[in-house]
Amino acid sequence: MPQFVDEARIIVESGKGGAGAISFRREKFVPRGGPDGGDGGQGGSVIFIGTNRRSTLLDFKHRSHLIATPGGPGRGKNMHGANGRSLRLEVPLGTQIFDDDTGALLFDLTVPEESVVVARGGRGGRGNAHFATATRQTPDYADAGVAGQSRRLRLELKVMARVGLLGFPNAGKSTFLSRVTRAHPRIASYPFTTLHPHLGVLVMGHSPNEQEIVIADLPGLIEGAHEGKGLGTRFLKHVERTRILLHFLDLSHEGAEDPAESYSIIRRELELYDPELMEKPERVVGTKLDAADPLRVEKFLAFVREKNFPELMISSQTGEGMPRLMEELAIVLAEEERLEKEEKRINASGMTVHKAESDDAPEERNPSPVIA
Repeated sequence: MPQFVDEARIIVESGKGGAGAISFRREKFVPRGGPDGGDGGQGGSVIFIGTNRRSTLLDFKHRSHLIATPGGPGRGKNMHGANGRSLRLEVPLGTQIFDDDTGALLFDLTVPEESVVVARGGRGGRGNAHFATATRQTPDYADAGVAGQSRRLRLELKVMARVGLLGFPNAGKSTFLSRVTRAHPRIASYPFTTLHPHLGVLVMGHSPNEQEIVIADLPGLIEGAHEGKGLGTRFLKHVERTRILLHFLDLSHEGAEDPAESYSIIRRELELYDPELMEKPERVVGTKLDAADPLRVEKFLAFVREKNFPELMISSQTGEGMPRLMEELAIVLAEEERLEKEEKRINASGMTVHKAESDDAPEERNPSPVIA
């Protein structure tokens, strides 16, 4: 399994534009031919592309300085220099691009094949053919190519999933994910087995109306996580992308925390990290029902009834309670989808569209937004 890396600092440099040529026609019987120096090619740009094919920023840990190729120099006979090849870098969906010097968020890649130019290639210089005039018919100078851009960037990945699984270490999240999806997280009976988010795809419904739901098994939460304890903010930032939260509470004999107390600790950490997380729809799920302690079950039921939550208890080992949880999840997802469509409709009705500047290198057939 590849190492999960969700942050990286890099330097990117676009290519310098090629120099314009200083050249004159040399033809038989034309002793003093006019200027025919061609233009230099445009330097390559640095472009980030969001993709589902990648799930980590690992590549950028070992490639911290990324440089696009320069444009070629112009040549005689008005020949244009070759354009530099743009450097196209694929990153996982959910990658945010920050200016590492100012901390400003430059772009957030959330749509497949969405791309952005972070460093634009330098313009090629004009050859001396451009500078001929009636009074200066043999100019002996040309433009140098424009230097490329250099930027220090910080990349931060926040996994994108509709459903996020919350809970203390060893609460049963990984076992649940492995049962309902094709994900295969490492599972063992010790804390912090999950050291980074695992994603699985749950297929709900039947063809042609089946729906694929991405579920994130997020690392176990402990008290003080918002201050960086345990996996700290490396865990909490991934909660921001989820639309629905499932709190997993251990009902087994080995679970020491009281269900109400466990839930309160998790909620408090979310609020201290980002109060907006408290607005996400949520459900509470009692886990390990096959090994449940009757007293803990009683406390759990009293707690969910007090909070007016559905009574959801499951065993990922035996499958008990799973159909009921899937039904509830489908209801919440349907309501979220309805609200999301309504939100998009409202935003679209008052939206002003601004055309992004595009990279004008000839090889860029699908212009990308340019970060200035």
